[in-house]
Amino acid sequence: MDTHALLSWFDANERDLPWRRPGTSAWGVLLSEVMSQQTPVTRVAPVWEEWMRRWPTPADFAQASRAEVLRAWGKLGYPRRALRLWECAGVMDEVPADVDELLSLPGIGDYTARAVACFHFGQNVPVVDTNVRRVYARAEDGNFLAPPPSKRELAAVAALLPERNGPRFSAALMELGALVCTAKNPDCKRCPLRATCAWQLAGCPEPSAAEQTRAKKRVQKFAGTDRQVRGKILDVLRAADHPVPQSAIDVVWPDAAQRSRALASLLDDGLAEQNSAGLFHLPN
Repeated sequence: MDTHALLSWFDANERDLPWRRPGTSAWGVLLSEVMSQQTPVTRVAPVWEEWMRRWPTPADFAQASRAEVLRAWGKLGYPRRALRLWECAGVMDEVPADVDELLSLPGIGDYTARAVACFHFGQNVPVVDTNVRRVYARAEDGNFLAPPPSKRELAAVAALLPERNGPRFSAALMELGALVCTAKNPDCKRCPLRATCAWQLAGCPEPSAAEQTRAKKRVQKFAGTDRQVRGKILDVLRAADHPVPQSAIDVVWPDAAQRSRALASLLDDGLAEQNSAGLFHLPN
């Protein structure tokens, strides 16, 4: 992979994301990584800035109630991430720099641990998300569609890291996948790796029918799913300043069985509670 071309492109095209600015704390980077999972950064940025004003340190965040956290999380999606982050803040004085220490924290997975270690602490470790996986598949393997995640990909991406500017290279690789080497309709004319891209050199072959089928199965639907119903129920609970009756929840979705299943899963996940009077509310 042409490291110089990629870094030069990144120098000219890096987005001005608030958590990339000088002075951002390790907590700020951790927060941005958790919020940005499966959520566009354009939606994340204003919420991140509000959270950093409100809870600038893990200790500040740990003092918040779960209800405050869930209301502040708003429409970012996957609200369990917010509560796991709250649990994480409650067990640390400061964000550790070591990948293994980060992995020992509640709700911190391999990607997030490596991203914080790389992008804040400057450790030259591979950071692999869907964008990096896709760029690697095309530029190195010549495949339009990336294969499912595997442990081997960490070693493969690690082999690409330059000794100097490794963390910036990782950020550039991720940015390329987000802006140019996109899942659909990649803008190959703008790509700094076009001259050496294995997919381009192979003549841009179309993915096989089997690969397309596997990719479609990996795409997560939202409309009509239990996740959508959960979100609608949480919207009711977030908007209410007091516990609400079952009737306030029943109006959000016509399918009673799916609605009941979604509500039960919220209760099981600790995202909602039912009091002794049978009313529902956000956890305290």
